[in-house]
Amino acid sequence: MKSFLELAAGRQSDRRFDPDRRVEPEKLARIIEAARLAPSACNSQPWHFIVVDDADTKNRVADAVASKVLGMNHFTKQAPVHILVVEESGNFTSTVGGWVKRKHFPHLDIGIVAAHIVLAAADEGLGSCMLGWFDEAAVRKVLHIPSGKRVLLDIVIGYSADPLREKQRKPLEKTVSHNDYATPFGE
Repeated sequence: MKSFLELAAGRQSDRRFDPDRRVEPEKLARIIEAARLAPSACNSQPWHFIVVDDADTKNRVADAVASKVLGMNHFTKQAPVHILVVEESGNFTSTVGGWVKRKHFPHLDIGIVAAHIVLAAADEGLGSCMLGWFDEAAVRKVLHIPSGKRVLLDIVIGYSADPLREKQRKPLEKTVSHNDYATPFGE
C-alpha cells in the first residue's frame, strides 16, 4: 500500500488515455465517495458532480471542452470518464462568513474536492486531468445544467497512456517559510 506522499508524488495531469479501457464502476463509485467525504467550509458541500461515461454524451462534452481556436483539450475524447463539478450555493453560515472575510468559500471547497477526486483516481491506478478552460455555456447545454449554475471543472479520468514524469516544483525555500514570512522552513 502506498503512503500518501508516494500517492501525491505519483499523481500527474495525464493527457493521453487508453480509449479502449473503461473505468470499472466500483472504482468510479469509490472516487465519488472520496469526493463526497471531502471537507468544506461549515460543511456546506457546495458542489454537484455529473459523472459522464456514456460514449455519445462524453464525446459531446469533450467537443464542448476542446478549444478549436487554441487547440486545447482535444485529448479529452480519449478519456472514458468526465466528472463535471458544478458550483452550488454554500449554506447560510459559509455564505455569511465568506461575505465577512471577503472569501468565496465554495471555490476553496471545490478545490479541495477536486484534489480528493484526482488523488482517489490515482489510488485506483487511474490517470486524471483537471480542466478549467472550456466553453461553459456549451457544457451546460449538453448536460442540461440550469443557466444560473457555474460549471467550474471538468475532471477527465481513465487509464493513462502517459509515462510518469518527474515533477518540476519550485525549491522548498521559495515556497515555504517557518513561523513568519521571512524565515526559511527548517531554521
